[in-house]
Amino acid sequence: MKSFEGYKRGINLGGWLSQCKHSKNHHDSFITEDDIRHISKWGLDHIRLPIDYELIKADDDSYIEEGFEYIDRCLEWCRKYDLNMILDLHKTAGFSFDKETNDFFKSPMLQHKFVSLWEEISQRYGKYADSLAFELLNEVVDENVADIWNDIIRKTIPVIRKYAPVTKILVGGVRNNSVLWVRKLDKPYDENIVYTFHFYEPLIFTHQSAYWVEKMPADFSTEYPNDFNTFVDETEKFLPSMHRDIYNIVRSEKADKGFIKAAFADAVRTAEERNTALYCGEYGVIDRTSLPSALNWFTDINSVFEEYGIGRAVWTYRGKDFGITDAHYSEIADKLIKLF
Repeated sequence: MKSFEGYKRGINLGGWLSQCKHSKNHHDSFITEDDIRHISKWGLDHIRLPIDYELIKADDDSYIEEGFEYIDRCLEWCRKYDLNMILDLHKTAGFSFDKETNDFFKSPMLQHKFVSLWEEISQRYGKYADSLAFELLNEVVDENVADIWNDIIRKTIPVIRKYAPVTKILVGGVRNNSVLWVRKLDKPYDENIVYTFHFYEPLIFTHQSAYWVEKMPADFSTEYPNDFNTFVDETEKFLPSMHRDIYNIVRSEKADKGFIKAAFADAVRTAEERNTALYCGEYGVIDRTSLPSALNWFTDINSVFEEYGIGRAVWTYRGKDFGITDAHYSEIADKLIKLF
C-alpha cells in the first residue's frame, strides 16, 4: 500500500467555510491565522479544509472571488507554518450529505457544473501540488449511485489533470465514505489517486445523544470499549437501519481495537491490491461522551492508523459538536493531540 506522504496527521476545519451560515463576519472570525499557527505547534502535518460550493459559486454560475480569497488565505497560512492542506468540496449543487437529495446524481447539468467547478479550482490551485491535495466530494450517501459516482469521477479527473497533472486527488465511496465500500470504487485513474474513507464506528458510541439522530434519546450514554452485542442492541434501538449492517459484516468478540482493525481490513486489502494510498478524512467522538471512553477510542483507532500507515484528519478543530479545542475536551486535550 502506498503512503500518503505529507498527510499523516491532520485536523479538519469543519464549520468554517462549510456547514455554516455563510457571512463575512463568520468567515473572518471562526478561523484566523492564530488558529493555524496553533495547529502547527501540535506537530501535525496538514489540515483538511471543507468548503461548500456556494462559497465560491453564485446562482448565476459566476465565481465568487471573496470566497476564493478565504481559500487563498488558508493556503497561505498553511504554507507559512509548514502545513499541507486538503481542499474538500463538502457540498455541491444538488447534493449534500446531510440532506435527502440526490438531484446531482440524476442531472447531467448539475454534473457538468461539478466538473466545471473542479476545472476552475484546478486552474487556480494546480500549481500548489507540493502542499495541496483535492478531495472531489464529501460523503456520497446512497449506495445505489455507486456506479454513477464512479462515472462522474472518471469524467472529472481528466479535466483536473489538464491544470494539475500531479496533484493528489482523493476519492471516497458511498455510504458516507464508508470504510466497507472502498472496494466499490473504480481502480485508480492514475498514480496520484488516494482512496479516502471516514470512520465513526461504533456509531452508537461516537454519536451518542446526537440531537440530529431522530430516535436518539437526548440523555443516552454508552461507554467504550464495550460488549459487542451491547452495541448491536443499542444500534438496533436508536439508529437507522443502514448503520446496523456493519455488525453483520464485521464480527468481533468485543467492540474494541480488534473491532476497528477488522473494520479496516478490506479497505487495506483493496489499497494494497490496487497500489494506492489510503486516508481517513474524518474520525471523532461527539462531545457527549465520558472523557475516559473518548480517550480509549482515540487511543485504539490511532493505534490502528499507525499499524497500517494510514494518514488521517480528526473531526474537528472547533465546534460542530466534536470540537477538540472546545471546553468538553479541555481536560484531556493534550493527551488527545499527542495521538492525532
